[in-house]
Amino acid sequence: MAERNDSINSIPETEFPPGTFLLSDKYHSSDQAEVIIHPTPTNDPNDPLNWPKWRKGVNFGIACFYVLITFVFLDIGAVSFGPVIAEFGWSLDIFTYGTAAGYAGLAVGCIVFIPFIHRYGRRPIYLLSLIIQLAAAIWSAKVQTAGDLVGANIVSGIGGAISETIVQVTIGDLFFVHQRATMNGIFLLMQSSGAFLGPVAAGYVVAGMGWRWMWWLTAIFSAINLIITAFLFEETMFVPAIAGERRPVEGDNQSPDVLASTKDKAINTNQLERGDSNKVVSADFVSQKPYTQRMALFTKTDTPIVHRFYDPFVAFFTIPAVAYVSVVYGLLLSFFAVLGTLMSYFMIAPPYNFGSASIGLLSIAPFIGSGLGAFIGGPTNDKLSIWLASRNGGIFEPEMRLWLVFPGVLLCIVGICMNGLGLADHRPWPVIACGFGFFGAGFSIVGSSALTYLTDAYLDIVSDAFVSVTFWRNGFSIAVLFGLTPWLDKMGLRNVYIIVACFAGLLVFMTIPMIAFGKRFRVMTKDRYRSIAANQPILRDL
Repeated sequence: MAERNDSINSIPETEFPPGTFLLSDKYHSSDQAEVIIHPTPTNDPNDPLNWPKWRKGVNFGIACFYVLITFVFLDIGAVSFGPVIAEFGWSLDIFTYGTAAGYAGLAVGCIVFIPFIHRYGRRPIYLLSLIIQLAAAIWSAKVQTAGDLVGANIVSGIGGAISETIVQVTIGDLFFVHQRATMNGIFLLMQSSGAFLGPVAAGYVVAGMGWRWMWWLTAIFSAINLIITAFLFEETMFVPAIAGERRPVEGDNQSPDVLASTKDKAINTNQLERGDSNKVVSADFVSQKPYTQRMALFTKTDTPIVHRFYDPFVAFFTIPAVAYVSVVYGLLLSFFAVLGTLMSYFMIAPPYNFGSASIGLLSIAPFIGSGLGAFIGGPTNDKLSIWLASRNGGIFEPEMRLWLVFPGVLLCIVGICMNGLGLADHRPWPVIACGFGFFGAGFSIVGSSALTYLTDAYLDIVSDAFVSVTFWRNGFSIAVLFGLTPWLDKMGLRNVYIIVACFAGLLVFMTIPMIAFGKRFRVMTKDRYRSIAANQPILRDL
């Protein structure tokens, strides 16, 4: 026992910047893995970290269904290119402008709505998002002009804008650090399922019922989603029952005694997976809220939120990890926008002559790829991080999440080249589809690694950080889509894809310095981080 405490106490405080903490119990003699849970739950049964496994699963499952339907809505438009062109005679420019307008709605909506999740809770913003999506789906079904197309896309973007950030906040509300990469993998699987399988189903709907019914069915599923969320999704924003209960901001100087105390809170991961929250805390003095309170429309706090409209930009320009993830995710989404838009447009023409159903079926390949990426990448990242922490004296560093970026980027490059050059050279369609599948796998692995890295490094400002990520990544897509047609006209299809593949390669050179110097960056920016985190509304005891 003395050896354990001496080792812990020998760790200099300066080695614990934001995101660095004791995770692995390398001194434990049992054959079963021991993990230091982080963040530390309170002793309140209403704390989402203390919920049993089934209750967390229900809430997270509803959040995943929300993500699924949202990304179906956001990504099925390209399936209807052929019938819409036949009906209205629109050019590629109209579709790229409409798609770019949707990304603009995504960028702006996140900045507008996310601050309110800290004043009024997660539930009302989930519900507002679904109401806006329902209205946008109805408008999309009744489109008559190019202006309608652009307007409906803007509204749909605004409605879906919170989908990534609020789910990341929900993951942070419900799960411990060593579980988050797996949860992010599931989140990205749902996102990919909506983005890739949605077009498959939509293609058959367009072929059998017409393109307007594609949007009417989207409206129906949005309404179902709204009802489920209204009656079953519990508020996950935790307001401590004891007035003034708070935790120190991650990265505050912690004494060796505090670290040793945290070390003693190791629990068996098998017990945690069974949802045995009694192993974590005792909650004898606070009762669980009744159903009506758990389903309250608002969970209001008095926290100021004005700063939340500009803190995401402050974080982007002053915290390297936020800028890194914003650019990485922005490039990934812009690559996806280019591949999806060009494939949907050029494959309805000779020599392929694909109909709407066939265009939709092409999305099965990236779904399979992203599914494999999620099922392999997420759990592998969690296990790799625990293993690396055990080799690092039990100390976890968020940069440990980034090692899987390298194989993910390789898959992206292979996928872009197969898909793009195959399309440019009129290769058989299976080559193009397989390329899209490789890209989907790489997208899932890189995206999950980057998002989990940011969550682990800067948990206390995760919502501000992800608003920044959402804004800038959609900004990349807007710029690329508005410039796509002249870019094609000037350089040709083959050269466009070669340049896109080269940009994908840049992700490697961006990741290397983050692995090498990320901890130093976190030390340098800890005061800025604490300044932003001090404005956060609820701080639990770590």
